[in-house]
Amino acid sequence: MISVIVVNYNTKDLLGKCLDSLRGQSFGDMEVIAVDNASSDGSAGMVSAFYPEVKLIRNADNQLFCKAQNLGIEASRGDYILCLNSDCVLDKDYLSIMAAAMHIEEKIGMVSGKILRIDKKTIDSTGLFVGRNRKAIERGYDREDKGQYDKPGYVFGVSGACAFFRRKMLAEIKDKHGYFDERFGAYYEDLDLCWRANKKGWKAYYDPKAVAYHARGGTAAGRDNRGKALIFPYISRDLKKRYIVNKYRCIVKNDSIFGFLANLPFILWHDIKILGYLAIFR
Repeated sequence: MISVIVVNYNTKDLLGKCLDSLRGQSFGDMEVIAVDNASSDGSAGMVSAFYPEVKLIRNADNQLFCKAQNLGIEASRGDYILCLNSDCVLDKDYLSIMAAAMHIEEKIGMVSGKILRIDKKTIDSTGLFVGRNRKAIERGYDREDKGQYDKPGYVFGVSGACAFFRRKMLAEIKDKHGYFDERFGAYYEDLDLCWRANKKGWKAYYDPKAVAYHARGGTAAGRDNRGKALIFPYISRDLKKRYIVNKYRCIVKNDSIFGFLANLPFILWHDIKILGYLAIFR
């Protein structure tokens, strides 16, 4: 069985499209769990009324992404788990291809498909990597899809927007802060989970035959009326703080002293640019 966990906060229209794509999957043995973070836009009511097959968890307040995903994982029964943003839509064979990729070898604990933007021509992610500045790097991000990432193979990790996991791996890497570290809330939580998995010998695999479409920023808090979601100058004060703090939380948890020192010039240059912006504009 595959368990699909969809976290929602005031994304009613996007959530409906996401759930419709799950209904259309060619893979049959699945359950869908929607975790609603106290939405005020009628999202939870829509799920109850129009998607009775979906198990709905209603939180009394906004628990952010990490805790809400952890609640969904704990309530799930599948051997494999897809942690899916509500602003994602899947091709009909996505889950079938993900499940097949898990059988390539036993140590594959994470799988990613090709994630495109809603325009179906711009790449959102073809695998997650650690940059020398210790940022999370989505391979191919914002580039036109010309088939340059059409070869399957191993990657470092998977994007949290559409992350397919083996339950056995999640159970092994869980720590006192959860599968996803609940202190992160948002930003770097996917890199942290993938980094922990790599340190325990688990592998991530990319299969471009599985395609998903991501309305990047559709679930972001603090988006302004220009729609500049997830671009640092336009996100909320709280998210700016999380963006800066969580990078270092991820480094402290996962990096080696050698790795940190070897990449310190790249880390500092990135931080100088961020702090320079804050000093001038905030």
